[in-house]
Amino acid sequence: MSFFTDLAHQYIDGEWRPGKGSWDIIDFNPFDGEKLASIPVATAEEVDQAYRAAERAQQAWAETNPYSRRAVLEKALRIVEEREAEIGDAIVAELGGTRLKAAFELHLAKEFLREAVQLALRPTGQILPSPTEGKENRVYRVPVGVVGVISPFNFPFLLSLKSVAPALALGNAVVLKPHQNTPVCGGTLLAKVFEDAGLPAGLLNVVVTDIAEIGDTLLEHPVPQVISFTGSDKVGRHVATVCAANLKHAVLELGGNSALIVLDDADVDYAVDAAVFSRYVHQGQICMAANRILVDRSVEREFTEKFVAKVASLTVGDPADPATQIGPLINSSQAESVSKLVDQTVAAGATALLHGRADGNLVSPSVLTGLAADSPVLHQEIFGPVALLIPFDGEDEAVRIANDTPYGLSGAVHTGDIERGVRVGGRIHTGMIHINDGTVHDEPIVPFGGEKSSGLGRLNGDSMIEAFTTQKWISIQHGRSRFPF
Repeated sequence: MSFFTDLAHQYIDGEWRPGKGSWDIIDFNPFDGEKLASIPVATAEEVDQAYRAAERAQQAWAETNPYSRRAVLEKALRIVEEREAEIGDAIVAELGGTRLKAAFELHLAKEFLREAVQLALRPTGQILPSPTEGKENRVYRVPVGVVGVISPFNFPFLLSLKSVAPALALGNAVVLKPHQNTPVCGGTLLAKVFEDAGLPAGLLNVVVTDIAEIGDTLLEHPVPQVISFTGSDKVGRHVATVCAANLKHAVLELGGNSALIVLDDADVDYAVDAAVFSRYVHQGQICMAANRILVDRSVEREFTEKFVAKVASLTVGDPADPATQIGPLINSSQAESVSKLVDQTVAAGATALLHGRADGNLVSPSVLTGLAADSPVLHQEIFGPVALLIPFDGEDEAVRIANDTPYGLSGAVHTGDIERGVRVGGRIHTGMIHINDGTVHDEPIVPFGGEKSSGLGRLNGDSMIEAFTTQKWISIQHGRSRFPF
């Protein structure tokens, strides 16, 4: 596909060029195995070139009138709107996203770009009083300088853009490393959008590479002051460790094991709809997905029958077909891992109300119940179409089960009493909780992030200012200070 081959390059200092590594990253369509592109990997030397280009370009960009920076973001938004169909096709082809998922991702991407447009003008300074006579204290908000962004494969266009656009709007330069499975949608496609929007060379650099080639160069390099990482908690811990050792700030958006709680007074039909979407959207490859569905025993039978029937009706197949609701997992390793996990859990005593099977990278949905309290699957993130149904007796037990996880990203509570839902939600140790809704939500101005092993820091809205700018104190002595010697 020429769309992918045209973008199968490194983008460094405003130039499209092949990587100098001795091997290629192969970009495959996960549904049919079609080879979309072959990209020679970037070396550690090229990562250095990208960071140095960003460093050279950033100072002038920081001094650029924020209205001019805003104009570039506005142009980028128009380009995404004009090329929406083409970008949607790319999402379907490169990551196996369904048509519904592609539209969902693009809708959010445009919303986040609109917020980034406004963000360029939002940082403000302060004048603070001083106990010293004649002294004026000014506190400025200034860009951090260069930001390293590492993005995942599941929502690559959105989750790359989510850090890249605000960082640029606030006067920073960026080096972006997309996931190896989505090098175009998560990387070079953004470079093309911003290049066509008139972003000066060097401000956004995209390196398509792998840790096997560059090690920790992307994290350890002396230029970036902030690393924004979205991915697994295992890799996130390593990112945090390396950043701490190099005195860099890390913003980490990591995995989840969210619980959707159905209380005894919930609207069962509505809760079923919310739970099915929250677990199976994009084949369950979402950090906010409802891994665990907790149901009060008083409505367990009704909920379970309706839930299983709805899941069984989901269409599994070609993501390019608008009727498809479950497409492929990102690669064969992930498909095999999910299938093995289901088989092992059933062998250990769980009951499979639906036992999904793999057909290539397509994995049909599973619904498991009757899990032992110490079942390992209850405490891990499942990046696939597998739901765990867990009964409980009363609010206190629901809260205890929901909190029995190392993660704390999202969640939901369904109830006929909104304030009851708020009270229960307030007891869940998670960064986000939704009453009478699904678990999968992201909005441009609401702080997004998790607790415990689900991450550090927040993104979106004013949190972007905290993440990608720093404060600088400049004092002015209008009189004369007195010194003790």
